[in-house]
Amino acid sequence: MYILLAVIAFGVLIAIHELGHFVAAKAFNVKVLEFSIGMGPRLLKKQKGETLYSLRALPLGGSCVMEGEDEEVEDPRSFTAQKPWKRFIILFAGSFMNFILGALIVFLLVLQLKGFAGTTVTELTEDFPSFKDGSLQVGDTIVAINGERLYYSDDFLTFMSLAGGRPVDITVLRNGEKITFENAPLTRRPFVENGETVMRYGITFNLIEPTLGAKVRFAGYQTMDFVRLIRLSLAQLFRGEAGIRDLSGPVGIVSMVNDVGQSAELSFTEKLFNIAYFFAFIAVNLAVFNLLPIPALDGGRILFMFLILITERLSRKKFDPKYEGYFHAAGFILLMGLALFVLINDVLKIVGNG
Repeated sequence: MYILLAVIAFGVLIAIHELGHFVAAKAFNVKVLEFSIGMGPRLLKKQKGETLYSLRALPLGGSCVMEGEDEEVEDPRSFTAQKPWKRFIILFAGSFMNFILGALIVFLLVLQLKGFAGTTVTELTEDFPSFKDGSLQVGDTIVAINGERLYYSDDFLTFMSLAGGRPVDITVLRNGEKITFENAPLTRRPFVENGETVMRYGITFNLIEPTLGAKVRFAGYQTMDFVRLIRLSLAQLFRGEAGIRDLSGPVGIVSMVNDVGQSAELSFTEKLFNIAYFFAFIAVNLAVFNLLPIPALDGGRILFMFLILITERLSRKKFDPKYEGYFHAAGFILLMGLALFVLINDVLKIVGNG
């Protein structure tokens, strides 16, 4: 059931993305040749007016094929015939829809919360460690870990986890003054609570009253935190701290969703909550990834569009759109190669853990 749920969720994310392109194109009277969900052979298709609507076999992508997308044609309704700002909106609309979907899911989940914690210290354990240049005090507000801004206690846990047990630079706000403790040795320790051993840092943070306004702010920060985590993940890839083998595609994500669903420690409601939260992250991830300046992605098309405008202004010569088509075709082949590698890697991980 959870595998089916994950596949359906993927289909929704893809449909929403392509729907953004489709609605924007129709709004500007651009001719859409085909609107499809999935890749591979068509399972279902229906011609309605000038547009073919289709459902394809593999839930790994989708498309909104517009007239003259990668070539110049003699049709005033073609994509390339539109003004740059219209083309930008059409290309940007897919990621925008994914981001809005992710933010909406987060908001609906946050509405169910009975409260959440900030980053102001209200209690420290008696044996809380001191640092060489001082220590935390009750009343301090932790505003940053290793230079990354904190808004809620979840951020504290996230960036302490990313530190991997290494000393961190902790910046606090105390009596209106910012103080930074450099290379502070702060690690989780075992504590006995209600007869069970839990791992904690020994810090208790302030509780925030869950008013509607507070929930809206919390949902907004959570959504933007998704964007920040994507930035940090990309930085880890560029620094070599993470590799291509750490990437996961649809198969790996479906497997993770199934693992959550099979967890005996969580109630059915908690499982659905976690899965929904996870797919909200995937929705925002998809929005950001598609705007990266990579050939064949929306971000690559937007970048190339502006480069062409600059080139044409400087050279006073018309750029042949077919070369842009070659550029994106090459990028698409490379992306498909990466997708195939990630797919095989995901399968090997599942088989290895089985």
